Amino acid sequence: MDAPAAFRRQLLESIPRLRRYARSLSFDSACADDLTQHTLERALQRWRQFDPRREMVVWLLSIAHNAHLDGLRRESRVTVTDPVELQQAQDAGGGDPGADVGLRLDLQAALAQLPADQREALLLVCVEQLSYAEVAEVMNIPMGTVMSRVCRARAVLRRFLDGSARPAVPALRRVV
Repeated sequence: MDAPAAFRRQLLESIPRLRRYARSLSFDSACADDLTQHTLERALQRWRQFDPRREMVVWLLSIAHNAHLDGLRRESRVTVTDPVELQQAQDAGGGDPGADVGLRLDLQAALAQLPADQREALLLVCVEQLSYAEVAEVMNIPMGTVMSRVCRARAVLRRFLDGSARPAVPALRRVV
């Protein structure tokens, strides 16, 4: 019942990208490690469900995305951490906040201000270099939704990083 060697090799090669994505979801190394481990465990348990014609990374990012959403649902509420408080907590812990993803602190603070759905889409496109279609598959949303989320996220980041304005992140109404 063990996964084939080729599957395990692909899985191991995908870990850095998987961890980077997990870090972008949580902004916390310990939570990212937990999510990465949970994703790898789930992938190994369900290795027979993997379609070898698909990219392993896209499959793993889908698992991680769904596991992250499951975790958010389990928590009755989502705690939003002020980027300044996050920086102070990381400084107190002695960790380098951008070591895993190599982000500038101003960019990291700007990303933290984006709604999670916009941040996830943006990072999958820009950092993981997935196509819009692949991001749509990972997030289980239409490709047009991915495109609009990335566009809105880029606009907010641009305003924040050029100093023209504090990002005003509009509360969007979810249409079902």
